[in-house]
Amino acid sequence: MRYLRPLSMEDAIGMITNSAGTVAVLAGGSDLLVRMKGGFVEPDLIVDIKAIEGLSEIRETAEGFSIGAAVPCAVLGEHAALRKAWPGVVEAANLIGSKQVQGRCTIAGNLCNASPAADSVPALVAAGAKALVAGPKGNRTVPVEAIPTGPGKTSLAKGEIVREILLEKRPPRAGDAYLRFIPRTEMDIAVVSAGVNLTLDAKGAVTSARVALGAVAPTVVLVEEAAGILVGSRLDDATLEKLAKACSDACRPIDDKRGTIAFRRKVAGVLARRAAAAAYARAGGK
Repeated sequence: MRYLRPLSMEDAIGMITNSAGTVAVLAGGSDLLVRMKGGFVEPDLIVDIKAIEGLSEIRETAEGFSIGAAVPCAVLGEHAALRKAWPGVVEAANLIGSKQVQGRCTIAGNLCNASPAADSVPALVAAGAKALVAGPKGNRTVPVEAIPTGPGKTSLAKGEIVREILLEKRPPRAGDAYLRFIPRTEMDIAVVSAGVNLTLDAKGAVTSARVALGAVAPTVVLVEEAAGILVGSRLDDATLEKLAKACSDACRPIDDKRGTIAFRRKVAGVLARRAAAAAYARAGGK
């Protein structure tokens, strides 16, 4: 096994592209190192991207925020402007692992690990976040939901690296929220999760919405029917009941020791309803 620590993205891409064996990109390492220790993966080459300029920074621009692939989740929680603009995204990121893990784990790594139960991904999908992907053919920007294709699998071609996560500037009267169900009080992975992102007009009616569910299918589920139910409403009880049903119906879960199909479907609706109410309140709805 070889370990390389490039100082530029071009060098990192070249190292991966020219490698004949299995390559792993190391950002935080909170998933990769655990999988290596457990014997689930043994890469021929590890490319550590933490020394690449800009990848450990959060930048606020006129368009929004760019979060470097090596930014630890703990840093997201300490960034006041990001926390104010996208509280649901930050909440989700700050649920990953323990305090010690928070100092290492990254949302880009959480995305590329491609776990159906990843905490940050439903919140990012609900937020309409995009991934800036660098590769041998240059850069491309794609919705974050286009990266995972199944458990442990991504759409990234050889030599491609998620360089940044991009979040748009929030319009006035907008809010997002993320909730999950876990058997324990902390340090567990989601059995079901839900992220909701809303924008309101001056009278409190929803003008746009995105609803995403985690841990209920091989990848995060963007529930367009649920978003359509919310648009035009002020989140009355009847609307929330329809939202819950649409989310339950959109699930494609499995039975396992952590939860049954019926349980996951029921909880998905409950969490979506609660997350929508929280996002609505944060957007200034009453």
